[in-house]
Amino acid sequence: MADFSAKDVQELRKSTGAGMMDAKKALVEAGGDFEAATQLLRERGLAKALTRTDRDNSEGVVAIASDATGASMVQLKSETDFSAKSEAFTTLAQDLANVVLAEGVDAVSEKQSTLEDLQLEIKENIEIGRVARFEAVEGRIIDAYLHGGGRAGVLIEGEGISAEVLHELALHIAFAKPRFLTRDEVPADEVAKEEAALLEITKIEGKPEAAWAKIVEGRVNSWLGEMVLLEQGLFGDKERVSDKIGTGKITRFALAMIG
Repeated sequence: MADFSAKDVQELRKSTGAGMMDAKKALVEAGGDFEAATQLLRERGLAKALTRTDRDNSEGVVAIASDATGASMVQLKSETDFSAKSEAFTTLAQDLANVVLAEGVDAVSEKQSTLEDLQLEIKENIEIGRVARFEAVEGRIIDAYLHGGGRAGVLIEGEGISAEVLHELALHIAFAKPRFLTRDEVPADEVAKEEAALLEITKIEGKPEAAWAKIVEGRVNSWLGEMVLLEQGLFGDKERVSDKIGTGKITRFALAMIG
């Protein structure tokens, strides 16, 4: 019989969140070794956590970090808004953003054990979503914008644009949710699929066949105007983003959204 007391079982339960019988069984299997029992429970908890990976995790938080070297953004996903607002969750999200800023996007792996511990604690499907890092480049400026207490985050880099205009564009991105910077970035298969769908709609509407091509072209342009940043109307108005920046240039942007 392994040498441990009821107090040991209670301490193991408290430190791991395991049930009494699970804690006792782990101590028996570990021969009374508290550290080994803790590791056993952790491994079993993580194995169980793998069964949660198909559960919806559309909640979470976005964290941003920035300094003279650039800016970073990390989306941490959870199943519930309640968990996303907990101190442990928001702290991990910010720690992830900080380490990405300091070391690059691959550095999120350094926080894997902390993420696993949080999975065990709140028993939800937690995972890292969008990760981005913009390194400062001479002659360009970066704006990092966090919206709605972490419901959305934007990184945007520009050249020949004032800091005020760049920040306004960051706010617009959070509002309009563009997927691409230019229409050249839109995958050709997506465009072809939309063209085919719009052609069928045009036919059903009974439009003259001679006008089909022109009508579809106009509708495709409207569709692209909703997804492509440079073609969007600034905050939905008539002035386009491309007009707002004038001779300046948006070199890249990244958007992370919760929900």
